[in-house]
This record gives sequence, C-alpha cells and structure tokens, in this order.
Amino acid sequence: MTRLGTGIGWRPEIADAVERMPGVDWVEAVAENVCPGHLPESLLRLRERGVAVVPHGVSLGLGDADRPDEGRLAALAARAEVLGSPLVTEHIAFVRAGGPLTATPRLEAGHLLPVPRTRDALDVLCENVRIAQESLPVPLAVENIAALIAWPGEEMTEGQFLYELADRTGVRLLIDVANLHTNHVNRGEDPARALAELPLEAIAYVHVAGGFERDGVWHDSHAHPVPRPVLDILTDLASRVAPSGVLLERDENFPAPEELERELDAIREAVELGARRRGATARDVPAAGAGETARGAAGAGTSEPPAVGDATRQRLGLAQAALLSALVAGTPVPEGFDRVRLGVQARALAAKRADVVAKLAPELPLILGAGYRSAFIAHAQRHPMRGGYRQDALDFAEQLLLGGQLAEGRARRELRRWWLDRSGPAPRPLSRLGRVGRSLIGR
Repeated sequence: MTRLGTGIGWRPEIADAVERMPGVDWVEAVAENVCPGHLPESLLRLRERGVAVVPHGVSLGLGDADRPDEGRLAALAARAEVLGSPLVTEHIAFVRAGGPLTATPRLEAGHLLPVPRTRDALDVLCENVRIAQESLPVPLAVENIAALIAWPGEEMTEGQFLYELADRTGVRLLIDVANLHTNHVNRGEDPARALAELPLEAIAYVHVAGGFERDGVWHDSHAHPVPRPVLDILTDLASRVAPSGVLLERDENFPAPEELERELDAIREAVELGARRRGATARDVPAAGAGETARGAAGAGTSEPPAVGDATRQRLGLAQAALLSALVAGTPVPEGFDRVRLGVQARALAAKRADVVAKLAPELPLILGAGYRSAFIAHAQRHPMRGGYRQDALDFAEQLLLGGQLAEGRARRELRRWWLDRSGPAPRPLSRLGRVGRSLIGR
C-alpha cells in the first residue's frame, strides 16, 4: 500500500525552493509541461532522493463528448513511465467541443469546464475513463473541478456523480477540497454532503489551494493563500478517512519559501485535527493506497459494459458545443443557463488565455507594453482558440498586424519580425527572450 504523505505542486519558478523544503514527501508536475526526453534537473534530483513525482494532466478532456485522443493518452503514459510514477491524474472536465461529431466548428476552451451531471454525460465519461485506463501503465485518478456555472437539468449531486463514476470504472478519485469550497460559494453546494456521498475508499489523494472572492463569485486562482474554509473542509475529510496524500497547489504569485512551508504546516495540522476527530492517528486508518484499484475488491468496473452509442455522444456534444460557443465565440446563451454567470466565465476564460500566452510568449507583453492585456482580451472575445496556446499567440499577433489596430512604428516592426520568426516553414521556439526581447529590455 503506497502512502504519499505531504506534497507540493512542482513548478519551475519554485523548483529550487521545493528541493530545499523540509517535509516534502512527493511532488506533482503538470504533465503537459514535462518533456519525457528532457526532464528538468530538479525533478531528476528529487526522484534520485526517492521523492515520488506524479504527472497531473490538464488537457485530455475525459468529459469531452469525443473519445480520448490516442496521442494525448500516449503522451501521458510516456510521462508516467519516465517519471516512475505510482499513478497519473486528470480532471473530470470537458476542454473542447464541436467537430465531426456535431458538424459544428471545433472549439477549445483553454480551461477546464464542468460536465453536466446527467446520465448521458456519466455514460460517456465512464467509457472515456475506461479507454484511458487501458492505455495507461499505472492507475488513473480523476479530479473534481471548480465551476462558475451550473448546467440546467442535472440529475445527480456531485457526490452521487463521483460515486457512480468510481463504482462503474474502479477509477481513483483526486478530491480537491478547494474546488468543493468554490462550488459551495458559486453553486450553493454543501461540501459536507459531497464528502458524505463519496466512496471514501476510492480517494487517491487530496488537493488544497487558495483563491479569492469577488462580487459573490469565488475564483479558484491557485495564486493566493489557502483560506480557513478550505482547511476546514480538509479537516472534515480527514475526520472521515485518512488521505493517502495531501498536496498544496500554487501556480503563480509565488510567495517566499517560508510562507509555502507555513501553508504546508497548516495543511498537516488540519489533517491531524481530522484524525483526532476520527479517533485515530492519521496513520492508523489509511485510505486505499495510490497503487491500488479503489473498488477492485468488489469487482467494480471489471464487467464489460455496453458501448456508448453515437447518439448519446452526439447529444452531449451538441450541448457542450452550444455552451462553449457562447463562452468563447459570443453566440446566444443556451436556454437554462445563468447569463450573468456565463458572462463571468467568458471573461475569466479570456483573461486566462491572456495570462497563459504572456507566459508562453513573454516577448508579446514586452513589445506591446501596457496595452498587451486589453488588446489580447479584445482579441479573445472575437476569436476562439483553434489549436492550443502556441497557435493562440500566433493568431493574436497576426490579427494585430492584419487588422490595423497597431499603428506603424517600432512595436509594429518588432511584432512583425516576431511573428515571421515563428510562423514560417522553420519556426523558431515560441517562448524565447531572443533579439526582440533583449532589445526591448535594454531600452
């Protein structure tokens, strides 16, 4: 039985601090940011010390109406193998919609969006999870997500939905207590009820993260300290079962290492408090190990289920395409959705695209200066993503150059040079502080 212990999300910005941090038993790395042939030296050193590394996927789209892409599954499997990971994780979310299944334009969200808690969506999700399980060399765990919006006509609570998913597939669960708090604020859902309905033995490990509230909406930012309500939910979970592992997520706005260590201490204290309430130490009653199938002893997920028909996938696909189109392409809001919340979600998606492109192509904010963010958000509201964030950066630059928004001058010349360097037959790497970046920094 594998026990993970206390961990932290590994990010390049805090790699050195994580290596020196006391009491870190394991780390989690965003799978898409790790190249199997060129592992970061920091991760290699951690592995040599016996620190487990878990790849955490964000783009597989297990909740998509389409079946999982074989190439994405192979890439996730390769990362698990090269890292020697005890398991891999992904999200219960859809990230793209449209295409041949629905005869509608192919759209990408660039973010994790909630699947409807309906029988159709559950059937599709279960089949997609089984396909992923068959393609991966280690067990799979799937994470509940934070949501700003709720689907109309849902047939199950979050806890019921997760219970059936685990029961039918044997998949492990990655429970994010910060996401339970987000859904409490944004959707009025009771975290205690969700925990009470979960198959506790299916929990592989737990995420903890910070966020902020604005105008009655909780934003799961991963860029703020962990608030007390999230720690309280962690304590509630630990009072019901001893989690195999608990991990602190932080994706940006990184504080000093000492503050991260204090947050890890607060997480340990919350788990210990829950253990005392459970009447045992955290080591006395462990959850199922990360390397075990959660419900395998009961035979869950072992019988061959009937294949999901194309009609079911098409119904789900049309619903997802209509929602995503409203969010990223400005089409009418589907019936039954909260228009205000959809507006908040649409703005959040555009802002996220701006932030990710700025990290991926740091030359763009240097070239455009203070006007970068407003220009990109205006672009995002008119032009959906069509091929990932790299293509998004190129499309943004092309639209500025062709649309006449950028007057003649140094910025336009530098942007044209940057775009030509990266869109030709032999494009240069996108994220590179090269000649353009150095010349602007020096001015």
